[in-house]
Amino acid sequence: MGVLGLTLALALPALPALGAADPQPRPKPTPAPLVLGQSAPFSGPSALLGQEYRDGALAYFAEVNRRGGIHGKRLKLVSLDDRYEPPLTLRNTRQLIERDKVFALFGYVGTPTVKAVLPLVESAKIPLIAPLTGAQLLRQPHRPMVFNLRASYHQEMDRMVNDLVRSGRHRIAVVVQNDAFGQDGLKGALKALKRHGLKPVATARVERNSTQTGGAVRTVQQANANAVLIVAAYPSSASFSRDMHRQGSTAQLMNVSFVGTSALRASLQSHEASGIGVAQVVPFPWNERVPVVREYQQLMRRQQAKPHFGFSSLEGFLAAKMTVEGLRRAGPSPTRQRFVTALETMGNVDLGGYRVQLGPNDHNGSHYVDLTFLGSQRWEP
Repeated sequence: MGVLGLTLALALPALPALGAADPQPRPKPTPAPLVLGQSAPFSGPSALLGQEYRDGALAYFAEVNRRGGIHGKRLKLVSLDDRYEPPLTLRNTRQLIERDKVFALFGYVGTPTVKAVLPLVESAKIPLIAPLTGAQLLRQPHRPMVFNLRASYHQEMDRMVNDLVRSGRHRIAVVVQNDAFGQDGLKGALKALKRHGLKPVATARVERNSTQTGGAVRTVQQANANAVLIVAAYPSSASFSRDMHRQGSTAQLMNVSFVGTSALRASLQSHEASGIGVAQVVPFPWNERVPVVREYQQLMRRQQAKPHFGFSSLEGFLAAKMTVEGLRRAGPSPTRQRFVTALETMGNVDLGGYRVQLGPNDHNGSHYVDLTFLGSQRWEP
Protein backbone atom coordinates (compact mmCIF):
# COMPACT_ATOMS: atom_id res chain seq x y z
CA MET A 1 0.00 0.00 0.00
CA GLY A 2 1.32 3.42 -0.94
CA VAL A 3 1.44 6.45 1.29
CA LEU A 4 -1.78 7.82 -0.17
CA GLY A 5 -3.63 4.54 0.44
CA LEU A 6 -2.45 4.45 4.06
CA THR A 7 -3.67 8.00 4.65
CA LEU A 8 -7.14 7.22 3.30
CA ALA A 9 -7.42 4.10 5.39
CA LEU A 10 -6.63 5.99 8.58
CA ALA A 11 -9.13 8.71 7.71
CA LEU A 12 -12.08 6.33 7.29
CA PRO A 13 -14.27 5.82 10.40
CA ALA A 14 -14.35 2.37 11.92
CA LEU A 15 -17.40 0.42 10.81
CA PRO A 16 -19.49 -1.46 13.39
CA ALA A 17 -19.19 -5.20 13.40
CA LEU A 18 -21.85 -6.98 11.40
CA GLY A 19 -24.91 -7.73 13.51
CA ALA A 20 -24.02 -5.27 16.33
CA ALA A 21 -27.04 -3.32 17.70
CA ASP A 22 -27.11 0.48 17.67
CA PRO A 23 -26.57 1.84 21.19
CA GLN A 24 -29.87 3.05 22.75
CA PRO A 25 -30.00 6.24 24.85
CA ARG A 26 -30.64 5.52 28.50
CA PRO A 27 -34.09 6.66 29.67
CA LYS A 28 -34.07 9.52 32.12
CA PRO A 29 -34.97 8.44 35.65
CA THR A 30 -38.48 9.39 36.73
CA PRO A 31 -38.33 12.10 39.40
CA ALA A 32 -39.65 11.11 42.80
CA PRO A 33 -43.22 12.36 43.33
CA LEU A 34 -44.10 15.20 45.64
CA VAL A 35 -46.01 13.46 48.42
CA LEU A 36 -48.69 15.24 50.46
CA GLY A 37 -50.24 13.71 53.57
CA GLN A 38 -53.84 13.98 54.71
CA SER A 39 -55.68 12.81 57.82
CA ALA A 40 -59.46 13.15 57.64
CA PRO A 41 -62.66 11.21 58.30
CA PHE A 42 -63.25 8.62 55.57
CA SER A 43 -65.42 6.36 57.71
CA GLY A 44 -67.76 6.90 60.64
CA PRO A 45 -70.58 9.44 61.06
CA SER A 46 -68.66 12.38 59.54
CA ALA A 47 -67.09 10.48 56.64
CA LEU A 48 -68.67 12.52 53.85
CA LEU A 49 -66.72 15.62 54.91
CA GLY A 50 -63.38 13.93 54.25
CA GLN A 51 -64.53 12.01 51.19
CA GLU A 52 -65.94 15.05 49.39
CA TYR A 53 -62.97 17.28 50.21
CA ARG A 54 -60.55 14.61 48.93
CA ASP A 55 -62.59 14.05 45.74
CA GLY A 56 -62.26 17.71 44.81
CA ALA A 57 -58.54 17.82 45.56
CA LEU A 58 -57.83 14.63 43.59
CA ALA A 59 -59.71 15.97 40.57
CA TYR A 60 -57.25 18.85 40.32
CA PHE A 61 -54.13 16.87 41.26
CA ALA A 62 -54.98 14.28 38.58
CA GLU A 63 -55.16 17.00 35.94
CA VAL A 64 -51.80 18.44 37.05
CA ASN A 65 -50.25 14.96 36.74
CA ARG A 66 -51.88 14.42 33.34
CA ARG A 67 -50.12 17.56 32.13
CA GLY A 68 -46.73 16.41 33.35
CA GLY A 69 -46.75 17.36 37.02
CA ILE A 70 -45.00 20.28 38.66
CA HIS A 71 -41.54 20.88 37.19
CA GLY A 72 -41.76 17.29 35.95
CA LYS A 73 -42.71 15.84 39.35
CA ARG A 74 -46.01 14.08 39.89
CA LEU A 75 -48.19 14.74 42.90
CA LYS A 76 -49.24 11.98 45.26
CA LEU A 77 -51.79 12.35 48.07
CA VAL A 78 -51.60 9.84 50.92
CA SER A 79 -54.90 9.96 52.83
CA LEU A 80 -55.42 8.24 56.19
CA ASP A 81 -58.73 7.81 58.00
CA ASP A 82 -59.14 9.38 61.46
CA ARG A 83 -62.96 9.14 61.78
CA TYR A 84 -62.89 12.75 63.09
CA GLU A 85 -61.24 11.59 66.33
CA PRO A 86 -58.17 13.55 67.54
CA PRO A 87 -56.13 10.56 68.87
CA LEU A 88 -56.32 8.91 65.45
CA THR A 89 -55.34 12.18 63.75
CA LEU A 90 -52.23 12.39 65.92
CA ARG A 91 -51.31 8.77 65.16
CA ASN A 92 -51.84 9.29 61.44
CA THR A 93 -49.76 12.47 61.40
CA ARG A 94 -46.82 10.76 63.06
CA GLN A 95 -47.04 8.02 60.45
CA LEU A 96 -47.22 10.49 57.57
CA ILE A 97 -44.18 12.42 58.79
CA GLU A 98 -41.99 9.58 60.08
CA ARG A 99 -42.85 6.61 57.83
CA ASP A 100 -44.31 8.11 54.66
CA LYS A 101 -41.87 11.07 54.67
CA VAL A 102 -44.47 13.43 53.22
CA PHE A 103 -43.35 16.81 51.92
CA ALA A 104 -46.30 18.67 53.46
CA LEU A 105 -49.65 18.07 55.17
CA PHE A 106 -52.81 18.93 53.30
CA GLY A 107 -56.57 19.06 53.77
CA TYR A 108 -57.00 18.01 57.39
CA VAL A 109 -60.65 18.12 58.49
CA GLY A 110 -61.89 19.58 61.76
CA THR A 111 -60.90 21.84 64.64
CA PRO A 112 -60.33 19.28 67.44
CA THR A 113 -58.33 17.04 65.12
CA VAL A 114 -56.08 19.83 63.87
CA LYS A 115 -55.66 21.17 67.41
CA ALA A 116 -54.28 17.78 68.43
CA VAL A 117 -51.48 17.87 65.84
CA LEU A 118 -50.45 21.53 65.97
CA PRO A 119 -47.52 20.91 68.39
CA LEU A 120 -46.22 18.17 66.07
CA VAL A 121 -46.63 20.38 62.98
CA GLU A 122 -44.66 23.16 64.65
CA SER A 123 -41.90 20.94 66.06
CA ALA A 124 -41.41 19.13 62.73
CA LYS A 125 -41.59 22.44 60.81
CA ILE A 126 -43.83 20.82 58.22
CA PRO A 127 -46.37 22.97 56.33
CA LEU A 128 -50.07 22.29 56.90
CA ILE A 129 -52.07 23.55 53.93
CA ALA A 130 -55.78 24.39 53.75
CA PRO A 131 -57.25 22.58 56.77
CA LEU A 132 -61.04 22.41 56.60
CA THR A 133 -61.66 24.50 59.70
CA GLY A 134 -62.28 28.17 60.38
CA ALA A 135 -61.04 28.08 63.97
CA GLN A 136 -59.21 31.05 65.45
CA LEU A 137 -56.53 28.79 66.95
CA LEU A 138 -55.11 28.45 63.42
CA ARG A 139 -55.12 32.21 62.93
CA GLN A 140 -54.27 33.79 66.27
CA PRO A 141 -51.53 33.66 67.25
CA HIS A 142 -49.82 33.55 63.86
CA ARG A 143 -48.88 29.98 62.89
CA PRO A 144 -45.80 30.05 60.62
CA MET A 145 -46.44 26.53 59.25
CA VAL A 146 -50.22 26.77 58.75
CA PHE A 147 -51.78 28.25 55.60
CA ASN A 148 -55.55 28.72 55.64
CA LEU A 149 -57.64 28.90 52.49
CA ARG A 150 -61.07 29.58 54.03
CA ALA A 151 -62.56 32.42 56.04
CA SER A 152 -62.84 32.05 59.82
CA TYR A 153 -65.88 30.89 61.78
CA HIS A 154 -65.98 34.31 63.41
CA GLN A 155 -66.45 35.88 59.99
CA GLU A 156 -69.20 33.37 59.22
CA MET A 157 -70.92 34.21 62.52
CA ASP A 158 -70.83 37.92 61.74
CA ARG A 159 -72.54 37.31 58.41
CA MET A 160 -75.23 35.02 59.87
CA VAL A 161 -76.06 37.23 62.86
CA ASN A 162 -76.25 40.33 60.66
CA ASP A 163 -78.73 38.53 58.41
CA LEU A 164 -80.84 37.32 61.33
CA VAL A 165 -81.01 40.75 62.95
CA ARG A 166 -81.95 42.41 59.66
CA SER A 167 -84.82 39.93 59.32
CA GLY A 168 -86.10 40.81 62.80
CA ARG A 169 -84.93 37.70 64.62
CA HIS A 170 -83.35 38.74 67.92
CA ARG A 171 -84.09 35.78 70.17
CA ILE A 172 -81.08 33.79 69.04
CA ALA A 173 -79.93 30.54 70.67
CA VAL A 174 -76.59 28.82 70.09
CA VAL A 175 -76.08 25.05 69.83
CA VAL A 176 -72.46 23.91 69.73
CA GLN A 177 -70.44 20.73 69.49
CA ASN A 178 -68.84 19.93 72.83
CA ASP A 179 -65.19 20.30 71.77
CA ALA A 180 -62.70 22.87 70.43
CA PHE A 181 -64.80 23.42 67.30
CA GLY A 182 -67.91 24.25 69.29
CA GLN A 183 -66.02 26.43 71.73
CA ASP A 184 -64.51 28.47 68.90
CA GLY A 185 -67.89 28.88 67.24
CA LEU A 186 -69.48 29.94 70.54
CA LYS A 187 -66.86 32.66 71.01
CA GLY A 188 -67.57 33.91 67.50
CA ALA A 189 -71.32 33.89 68.14
CA LEU A 190 -70.98 35.82 71.39
CA LYS A 191 -68.82 38.46 69.68
CA ALA A 192 -71.21 38.78 66.75
CA LEU A 193 -74.27 39.07 69.00
CA LYS A 194 -72.54 41.62 71.24
CA ARG A 195 -72.04 43.94 68.27
CA HIS A 196 -75.83 44.17 68.10
CA GLY A 197 -76.29 44.50 71.85
CA LEU A 198 -77.56 40.91 72.12
CA LYS A 199 -76.82 37.77 74.12
CA PRO A 200 -77.91 34.19 73.41
CA VAL A 201 -81.34 33.38 74.84
CA ALA A 202 -80.01 29.85 75.39
CA THR A 203 -76.83 27.82 74.87
CA ALA A 204 -76.80 24.04 74.45
CA ARG A 205 -74.14 21.44 73.65
CA VAL A 206 -74.11 18.20 71.69
CA GLU A 207 -71.37 15.57 71.57
CA ARG A 208 -69.16 15.15 68.51
CA ASN A 209 -70.53 12.58 66.02
CA SER A 210 -73.67 12.16 68.20
CA THR A 211 -77.32 12.18 67.21
CA GLN A 212 -78.52 12.54 70.80
CA THR A 213 -79.90 16.06 70.48
CA GLY A 214 -83.15 15.91 72.45
CA GLY A 215 -81.73 17.87 75.40
CA ALA A 216 -80.51 20.67 73.15
CA VAL A 217 -83.94 20.88 71.51
CA ARG A 218 -85.69 21.19 74.88
CA THR A 219 -83.30 23.94 75.98
CA VAL A 220 -83.89 25.96 72.82
CA GLN A 221 -87.64 25.45 72.84
CA GLN A 222 -87.96 26.48 76.48
CA ALA A 223 -86.14 29.73 75.68
CA ASN A 224 -88.63 30.48 72.88
CA ALA A 225 -85.79 31.17 70.44
CA ASN A 226 -86.75 32.35 66.96
CA ALA A 227 -83.32 31.59 65.49
CA VAL A 228 -80.54 29.10 66.24
CA LEU A 229 -76.84 29.26 65.35
CA ILE A 230 -75.57 25.68 65.01
CA VAL A 231 -71.88 24.83 65.32
CA ALA A 232 -71.71 21.09 64.64
CA ALA A 233 -70.98 18.56 61.91
CA TYR A 234 -73.89 17.21 59.88
CA PRO A 235 -74.82 14.13 62.00
CA SER A 236 -75.67 16.27 65.03
CA SER A 237 -77.05 19.19 63.04
CA ALA A 238 -79.38 16.95 61.04
CA SER A 239 -80.64 15.25 64.20
CA PHE A 240 -81.23 18.61 65.91
CA SER A 241 -82.99 20.02 62.85
CA ARG A 242 -85.21 16.96 62.53
CA ASP A 243 -86.17 17.11 66.22
CA MET A 244 -86.93 20.83 66.00
CA HIS A 245 -89.15 20.23 62.96
CA ARG A 246 -91.06 17.50 64.77
CA GLN A 247 -91.67 19.90 67.64
CA GLY A 248 -93.27 22.34 65.21
CA SER A 249 -90.54 24.95 65.63
CA THR A 250 -90.43 27.88 63.19
CA ALA A 251 -87.03 29.11 64.38
CA GLN A 252 -84.57 29.95 61.61
CA LEU A 253 -81.70 27.43 61.78
CA MET A 254 -78.26 28.64 60.64
CA ASN A 255 -75.15 26.47 60.30
CA VAL A 256 -71.48 27.28 59.91
CA SER A 257 -69.92 25.94 56.72
CA PHE A 258 -68.22 22.95 58.35
CA VAL A 259 -71.60 21.24 58.73
CA GLY A 260 -71.24 19.81 55.23
CA THR A 261 -74.10 21.10 53.10
CA SER A 262 -74.53 18.09 50.82
CA ALA A 263 -74.35 15.64 53.71
CA LEU A 264 -76.84 17.71 55.74
CA ARG A 265 -79.32 17.76 52.87
CA ALA A 266 -78.90 14.02 52.32
CA SER A 267 -79.57 13.35 56.01
CA LEU A 268 -82.95 15.10 56.00
CA GLN A 269 -86.27 14.75 54.20
CA SER A 270 -86.97 17.68 51.89
CA HIS A 271 -89.66 19.11 54.19
CA GLU A 272 -87.25 18.88 57.15
CA ALA A 273 -84.41 20.60 55.29
CA SER A 274 -86.35 23.41 53.62
CA GLY A 275 -85.25 26.86 54.77
CA ILE A 276 -82.19 25.77 56.78
CA GLY A 277 -79.36 28.27 56.32
CA VAL A 278 -75.68 27.44 55.81
CA ALA A 279 -72.78 29.86 55.63
CA GLN A 280 -70.43 29.11 52.73
CA VAL A 281 -66.75 29.98 52.25
CA VAL A 282 -66.50 29.06 48.55
CA PRO A 283 -68.66 30.02 45.54
CA PHE A 284 -71.85 28.20 44.59
CA PRO A 285 -70.63 24.88 43.04
CA TRP A 286 -73.32 24.95 40.31
CA ASN A 287 -72.63 28.50 39.09
CA GLU A 288 -70.64 27.88 35.90
CA ARG A 289 -70.32 31.61 35.30
CA VAL A 290 -67.51 31.53 37.87
CA PRO A 291 -64.43 30.31 35.93
CA VAL A 292 -63.06 28.09 38.71
CA VAL A 293 -66.47 26.46 39.19
CA ARG A 294 -66.62 25.67 35.47
CA GLU A 295 -63.12 24.16 35.65
CA TYR A 296 -64.05 22.22 38.79
CA GLN A 297 -67.11 20.69 37.12
CA GLN A 298 -65.13 19.73 34.01
CA LEU A 299 -62.39 18.00 35.97
CA MET A 300 -64.80 16.29 38.35
CA ARG A 301 -66.57 14.85 35.28
CA ARG A 302 -63.22 13.66 33.96
CA GLN A 303 -62.54 11.81 37.23
CA GLN A 304 -66.00 10.40 37.94
CA ALA A 305 -68.65 8.86 35.71
CA LYS A 306 -71.37 10.44 37.85
CA PRO A 307 -69.75 13.40 39.59
CA HIS A 308 -71.24 14.75 42.77
CA PHE A 309 -70.80 18.51 43.05
CA GLY A 310 -70.83 20.28 46.40
CA PHE A 311 -69.25 22.92 48.61
CA SER A 312 -66.81 20.56 50.37
CA SER A 313 -65.40 19.11 47.15
CA LEU A 314 -65.11 22.57 45.62
CA GLU A 315 -63.16 23.66 48.70
CA GLY A 316 -60.83 20.69 48.23
CA PHE A 317 -60.41 21.65 44.56
CA LEU A 318 -59.53 25.25 45.46
CA ALA A 319 -57.15 24.06 48.16
CA ALA A 320 -55.38 21.88 45.60
CA LYS A 321 -55.05 24.83 43.22
CA MET A 322 -53.53 27.00 45.95
CA THR A 323 -51.11 24.22 46.89
CA VAL A 324 -50.02 23.65 43.29
CA GLU A 325 -49.44 27.36 42.76
CA GLY A 326 -47.19 27.40 45.82
CA LEU A 327 -45.25 24.34 44.62
CA ARG A 328 -44.73 25.89 41.18
CA ARG A 329 -43.33 29.02 42.78
CA ALA A 330 -41.05 26.92 45.00
CA GLY A 331 -39.08 25.86 41.90
CA PRO A 332 -37.79 22.53 40.53
CA SER A 333 -35.95 21.62 43.74
CA PRO A 334 -38.42 22.54 46.47
CA THR A 335 -37.72 22.35 50.16
CA ARG A 336 -40.29 22.88 52.84
CA GLN A 337 -38.90 26.32 53.59
CA ARG A 338 -38.92 27.28 49.90
CA PHE A 339 -42.52 26.12 49.72
CA VAL A 340 -43.45 28.25 52.74
CA THR A 341 -41.69 31.27 51.24
CA ALA A 342 -43.41 30.66 47.90
CA LEU A 343 -46.86 30.57 49.50
CA GLU A 344 -46.07 33.83 51.27
CA THR A 345 -45.48 35.50 47.87
CA MET A 346 -49.08 34.85 46.79
CA GLY A 347 -50.10 38.41 47.49
CA ASN A 348 -53.14 38.46 45.19
CA VAL A 349 -53.71 35.33 43.15
CA ASP A 350 -56.90 34.79 41.16
CA LEU A 351 -57.77 31.08 41.12
CA GLY A 352 -60.59 31.77 38.67
CA GLY A 353 -63.03 34.13 40.32
CA TYR A 354 -61.84 33.23 43.82
CA ARG A 355 -58.93 35.31 45.08
CA VAL A 356 -56.28 34.21 47.54
CA GLN A 357 -54.05 36.67 49.36
CA LEU A 358 -51.16 35.41 51.49
CA GLY A 359 -48.16 37.16 52.99
CA PRO A 360 -45.33 36.57 55.49
CA ASN A 361 -47.50 37.73 58.39
CA ASP A 362 -50.90 36.77 56.98
CA HIS A 363 -51.61 33.11 56.24
CA ASN A 364 -55.37 33.56 55.77
CA GLY A 365 -56.04 33.19 52.07
CA SER A 366 -59.67 34.24 51.73
CA HIS A 367 -62.37 36.16 53.59
CA TYR A 368 -65.19 35.04 51.29
CA VAL A 369 -68.49 34.29 53.10
CA ASP A 370 -71.91 33.81 51.53
CA LEU A 371 -75.26 32.46 52.79
CA THR A 372 -77.33 29.70 51.22
CA PHE A 373 -80.73 28.29 52.19
CA LEU A 374 -81.79 24.75 51.48
CA GLY A 375 -84.87 24.45 49.32
CA SER A 376 -84.70 27.97 47.91
CA GLN A 377 -82.07 27.38 45.22
CA ARG A 378 -81.53 25.08 42.28
CA TRP A 379 -78.73 22.86 43.52
CA GLU A 380 -78.25 20.41 40.69
CA PRO A 381 -77.59 21.17 37.01
